[in-house]
Amino acid sequence: MLYNRRKYQGGYIQTLVETLVKKLDHMSPERLAEVDDFIDFIIQRDRDTQLYKDFDQASESVFEKVWDNDDDAVYDSL
Repeated sequence: MLYNRRKYQGGYIQTLVETLVKKLDHMSPERLAEVDDFIDFIIQRDRDTQLYKDFDQASESVFEKVWDNDDDAVYDSL
């Protein structure tokens, strides 16, 4: 495992960054490009996840009007 929060408590972010930099120093330019692409992928995935959460939250009130009715009340207990 790359890091363990317990291991790096206190200044774990700084220690993690220092550890990563040391590891990156030993990589070829091609591998560094892969790492860069992977970091971009992770950042984009986090943005997408947040966008989905924001969309869900924004649409709740709209769907509540449709779902909250007497005809569908039997499904509320499921």
